[in-house]
Amino acid sequence: MIAFNYETNFNLKNETTTEKWILEAVEEEGFEVGEINYIFCNDEYLHKINVEFLQHDTLTDIISFDYTLGKLIGGDIFISIERVKDNAIDFNVSFEEELHRVLIHGILHYMGYKDKTDEEKQLMRAKENYYLKSVNL
Repeated sequence: MIAFNYETNFNLKNETTTEKWILEAVEEEGFEVGEINYIFCNDEYLHKINVEFLQHDTLTDIISFDYTLGKLIGGDIFISIERVKDNAIDFNVSFEEELHRVLIHGILHYMGYKDKTDEEKQLMRAKENYYLKSVNL
């Protein structure tokens, strides 16, 4: 089950289509969805989580807490809509594209993809781009 929660003045345009897209990506990677909660918030909300739980005093676009067990993925994915908007401008892409990139990025982490080294970042970006081709923006 995928749930979309809102702690800011934002709503996904089409939750059903987005959920279907995520489920298809998870299935293609050989995993299944347990319970995934997306929490859309603002910078202040996510910054507080970043400081409290990760001891990082910085702004970020996404924080995910991974509860995956084997091939059953689950967790809480917090996304700052303010950061996504700013990053879309910085990367010269639409808000929708950047939002979907972040949505799938969190899921890819749950399926074992990392982004600490240059090689890991390259593979993560390739996977993001692959799945972005199949989403209706």
